[in-house]
Amino acid sequence: MNTLKVGDKAPLFELADQDNELIALADFQDQKVLVYFYPKAMTPGCTLQAGGLRDNMDTLKAFGVAVLGISCDPPKKLLQFSEKELLNFTLLSDVDHLVAEQFGVWGEKTFMGKSYYGVHRISFLIDEQGLIEQIFADFKPKEHHELILEHLQRGSGDLQIC
Repeated sequence: MNTLKVGDKAPLFELADQDNELIALADFQDQKVLVYFYPKAMTPGCTLQAGGLRDNMDTLKAFGVAVLGISCDPPKKLLQFSEKELLNFTLLSDVDHLVAEQFGVWGEKTFMGKSYYGVHRISFLIDEQGLIEQIFADFKPKEHHELILEHLQRGSGDLQIC
């Protein structure tokens, strides 16, 4: 895996959302965007992660941050996940994992002794100029939102990987 680094230009992309509408990163010009990659909708860890973001959406919006969750699930499954969990942000379908590859989050994983390829749980905070401001790569799903909020509260002066 060759993950993007802080300071890199975020790859521009366009993907279908949970309503099968095309959403582009360029739609969020002059705004911070949290692009978070998660392995699979409706699984326990991904549900905890999404719930933390949902429950803190007002605070994220107060910091001017839009949230885009990306997985390899098809739009229909994303819609089910969004409705079941009452999510208040956009989920995007990267069924061919092309965007995950551009961000460097598609790679080999191991579960119960078996190796396979999939999406790694990594998030990118993209600044108003389209540059990677912060990368969140080592966290528990239930603590994801806390790391993001701590970074935003500190300000973006100290760029680092969490």
